Amino acid sequence: MKNTVCTALMLLMSVCMYAQELYGEYEKKVYVSSQGDSLKYRLLRPEAEKAGKKYPLVLFLHGAGERGDDNQKQLVHGGQMWLNPVNREEYPAFVLAPQCPKEDYWAYVGRPKSFVPGEMPEVQELTRIFRTLKELLDTYLAMPQVDKDRIYVMGLSMGGMGTFDLAIRYPEVFAAAVPICGIVNPARLSAAKDVKFRIYHGDADNIVPVEGSRQAYKALKAAGADVEYIEFPGVNHGSWTPAFNDSEFMGWLFNQKKK
Repeated sequence: MKNTVCTALMLLMSVCMYAQELYGEYEKKVYVSSQGDSLKYRLLRPEAEKAGKKYPLVLFLHGAGERGDDNQKQLVHGGQMWLNPVNREEYPAFVLAPQCPKEDYWAYVGRPKSFVPGEMPEVQELTRIFRTLKELLDTYLAMPQVDKDRIYVMGLSMGGMGTFDLAIRYPEVFAAAVPICGIVNPARLSAAKDVKFRIYHGDADNIVPVEGSRQAYKALKAAGADVEYIEFPGVNHGSWTPAFNDSEFMGWLFNQKKK
């Protein structure tokens, strides 16, 4: 029994050390809001910051499965993409990766009861977690080395829903938004018509129906937005994998700039 416990502890330590090494370049941080609410997040800075130079900022919102308080799981999907040495060299940026607490749900007070687009919430108050997140974002927007014309928000699943929500609430902040397998009430999207969108979804998604992204695309087009939609045939909910492997993903994102 003792040997079994020791083996389990050694395995756990090895996993923790591996994860620390894997994401070690991301700084571990905690932000405390003006209301006293805490938000754990990771920060990746440009690899070779130069004095007087401005850099884009990417806000990355994870999915429901990565909620918690370890300040690590939010990097499981997509975290390595920003550590790719080629990407770091060609697309230097600040990357903010907050972690949603287990009991919260980014844009909503809880998991929406229906994922039918027209039945998604249309009018709602800003959630406590997003209020704290916006305060955190504002602290970085105030930094002279952050390019205010190149602020991007992206997310997957629950984070895709949050991406839509933030672009709708703060269209003056974001130059571009990339919701992946997300959903939103399309009636809200006219407020985000000045944000450039690239939407991804798998047509076989059995968790967040593809109709959410299809209707979002049509609503944004009708509002006059600059929007692209990429649908993956036969792909289920994990559409972030082919999205992150899109050869144009990084180039498109970092080419966007506020008018």
